[in-house]
Amino acid sequence: MTICTDAKRQLFRDETLVKEVLDALAEESVKSGFIVWGYCFMPDHLHLILEGQSMSADVQAFMKTFKQKTGFAYRRKSSAPAGKLWQSGYYDHVLRRDENLQSVLQYVFNNPVRKQMVSHFMDYPYLGSLAVELGAIEF
Repeated sequence: MTICTDAKRQLFRDETLVKEVLDALAEESVKSGFIVWGYCFMPDHLHLILEGQSMSADVQAFMKTFKQKTGFAYRRKSSAPAGKLWQSGYYDHVLRRDENLQSVLQYVFNNPVRKQMVSHFMDYPYLGSLAVELGAIEF
């Protein structure tokens, strides 16, 4: 999943905002029945690697609730005129059977490296997993 900030503003340079959105992600993913294998907050978007825990796990409902909750909290605290956190919609990609979760995690986690923000993904403070310790993921 990729969710872009409204007007591609670089809102996720704010550590406090990242923490608030991450806390909401942790809460809503559990409520909605999703494992968050990986997340990466880039300045103007968020990457998520999710896995539903049952056939009833509804990604559209999860995304709607997550974006509403975080967007409302952002508007409440924001001094921006529109105060919008997210642009409409999101981009999703369903992993095919021949795609390896570790290679997808590696690709997402190396996003800050490709953008020359850090030299190694472990140096980037705004990525991780809500399912496993990063050190447990072999690349």
